[in-house]
Amino acid sequence: MSAPALRPFLPADTPVLAAIFVAGVESLTGDDYSEAQQEAWAAASEDEAEFGKRLASGLTLVATLDGAPVGFASLKGKDHLDLLYVHPAAVGQGVAASLCDALEKLAAARGARSLTVDASDNAAEFFLKRGYEAQRRNTVSLNGEWLANTTMQKSLGDKTGGAK
Repeated sequence: MSAPALRPFLPADTPVLAAIFVAGVESLTGDDYSEAQQEAWAAASEDEAEFGKRLASGLTLVATLDGAPVGFASLKGKDHLDLLYVHPAAVGQGVAASLCDALEKLAAARGARSLTVDASDNAAEFFLKRGYEAQRRNTVSLNGEWLANTTMQKSLGDKTGGAK
């Protein structure tokens, strides 16, 4: 098993990243969300042009294994992890951790003192293990369905001073 490689998002990646997004939602969230919620969530990538614009609007990294895209993550602004999705076949191979490590370092380099994420219920444990702390529960309406998530925050860099 090789380690994941990271590279910047290219517009040509949009279709494969949309497929990874849908596969992740459909295969990895069933314990926490209903089928109707999953369908509403997955529909966010149906308009590939809009999905591509969302990916291009932030700093999006693509993780590859043996040259094939298997995951992606986006930094929105300097301090919000907007998207983190891994293809179900690549779960447990360090893909999400590599993407998070890179975005945490990039956020710190951009001057962020902390990083926030609105973590789905199935992703919250991953972020807790990485040192993120739950701040508040949220309920969001997506394509006619209500989904819950948790805003989580992690301090970056110097922990001796400044606001959290």
